[in-house]
Amino acid sequence: MERRMFVQRIAIAAAVAATFGFAQGAAAQTTLKFSHTDQPGGARHKAAEMFGQKVEQYTQGRYKVQVFPAGQLANDPKAVEQLQLGGIDFTVTSTGTYATHLAPLNLTMLPYMVESYEQGWKLYDESKWLREQFDKAPAKGFRFLATWEAGFRSMTTRDPLATPADAKGKKLRTFPNEMMRWTLESIGFNIQIMPLPEVYLAIQQGTVSGQENPIDTIYANKFYEVAPNVTLTQHVYSPIPLTISEKTWQKLSPADQAAVKKAAQESADWIRKEIKANDERQLAEMTSKGAKIARPNVAPFRESVAPAYAKAKEKYGADVDAILADAEMVRKAVPAK
Repeated sequence: MERRMFVQRIAIAAAVAATFGFAQGAAAQTTLKFSHTDQPGGARHKAAEMFGQKVEQYTQGRYKVQVFPAGQLANDPKAVEQLQLGGIDFTVTSTGTYATHLAPLNLTMLPYMVESYEQGWKLYDESKWLREQFDKAPAKGFRFLATWEAGFRSMTTRDPLATPADAKGKKLRTFPNEMMRWTLESIGFNIQIMPLPEVYLAIQQGTVSGQENPIDTIYANKFYEVAPNVTLTQHVYSPIPLTISEKTWQKLSPADQAAVKKAAQESADWIRKEIKANDERQLAEMTSKGAKIARPNVAPFRESVAPAYAKAKEKYGADVDAILADAEMVRKAVPAK
């Protein structure tokens, strides 16, 4: 009898231990939320999934990243706000979106600062001015991890856009950024702000006559279907820095912080190569589906944006000189091909 009771106690203890151990094991992995507005087929989403896999690998499974594409959790501005509150853990968006909270970053949207991917990479990797701005982010509730790529912004419009004269009176969608508004208004557009997931339908219904975005974003969102004139103005170099909520960052151990940084940089290296390599392939595919690709003389567009530079100088003063000096440095160091 005593032996049978002893065996039963051992079995019960083992079951309790197993249950407790399972619960601890299940609780050991923390899920982190990654929000972005790209479509599942876009390079941004592929990079986000890659990042998540690397985070899980480099933290030995302590953290799992769940990716929410296409604005499922928030549009770009709201995603940054959610970072600050700790409602989401990661997002990736244009530097200009972060400018709502770090105003000088509006200047990253100055038109025609760089002319090639290589120049843009060097600017974001080595600009002292940019590093100083990024270092202010933790005090605002988020932290820059790495600079992912989106590409140079170009136009997709219902009607041809050969020169700035063709923009006069046309309503163009863009995202909420002061510098971008000044630039597009200088070219001649009337500006309409709206979330990216709403743009396709807005063009289709005639609410706006077009939009502007990098080639990969145009391709992934199929904007060429409703605005078939794709004009490669390349008016702004527009990478998309990856950020983490400062609340989340402070919860990570130093080892896990290093793991997240490593995953961020490796996925950044991948998406830079991916975007650059994909531009011509995506343009060719869009052409095969009815898009009309135009490579205009950009000189008239460059000339038209002079008022945007004047407004920037009036508001931001020495910061304009600082970022333009860094841009000049990279253009001299890496001549455009």
